[in-house]
Amino acid sequence: MDINWLRDFVCLGRTLSFTRAADERHITQSAFSRRIKSLESWVGVDLIDRANYPVRLSDAGEQFLPVANDILVQLVESRQSIRDQDRGDKQFVRFAVLHTISVNYLADKISQLEQQIDRLRARVVSDSLGTCCQLLQEGSCDFLLCYRHPGVVLDLHDPGLQHKDIKTERLLPVAASVLLDELDLTLPGQAAEPIPYLAYERNSFLASVVEQTIAARKVHLDNRYMDGLVEAIKRRLLSGGGVAWMPESSIQDELARGELQQVGDDSWVAGMTLTLYCAPERLDATSQAVWDRF
Repeated sequence: MDINWLRDFVCLGRTLSFTRAADERHITQSAFSRRIKSLESWVGVDLIDRANYPVRLSDAGEQFLPVANDILVQLVESRQSIRDQDRGDKQFVRFAVLHTISVNYLADKISQLEQQIDRLRARVVSDSLGTCCQLLQEGSCDFLLCYRHPGVVLDLHDPGLQHKDIKTERLLPVAASVLLDELDLTLPGQAAEPIPYLAYERNSFLASVVEQTIAARKVHLDNRYMDGLVEAIKRRLLSGGGVAWMPESSIQDELARGELQQVGDDSWVAGMTLTLYCAPERLDATSQAVWDRF
């Protein structure tokens, strides 16, 4: 039995939509359906009533859903407890965070918190937004630190979660100054000569924000490179690879030195909010102190 089958089933039990659940699990609908079928074969009964539209859980599915949830939570908690004991780590405050936020914000913030909270220990997991949301909801971390944008729905469905907005962040279209000296990169570009474009992976949060920003406008971009990491795209930017939308905090030094320049006016800029999430009932005294000081 694959633990992903349980995660798939829990997602389907919440959405009651194979299409939406497959999107949230970042797999094709056909692959998602096969995994649900595999779980049903393992359990030995149909968990989904497919005779109705939209689909609903069968009686057995309704009975099995809380069991699947409990199994996932207990597995995560047991894994973390075993890891902590093995490493001698009695008390870590655990953060799930997007990689670029870890590099450009959280590392410095933790240094500040260490001066305010006695013997603070922090563990940071940098991953995709979907994985980070899952870690928080499963109880595998104490805090989720991520961006919010009004056009992108986060996969957070626990009504007990609370959040704090920390600061605003701009997502800027930029290019290397050396490239701007060679090419006309004025947005929205021209059909005959599209702008070389460095893109985020399609399922990533930043890709969704960029798409929201440019979707209603006729933009001529030639996708030359795609990556899930801001720092990887930044390297391509600095080498003159094209235009990319970058979190301003990740390129502020390069902007100040004139190595990168904004492309287009502020109508091409997206606004995001850096936000901290937690489940208050799961916080211990140290985690509560961290929450209070953010």
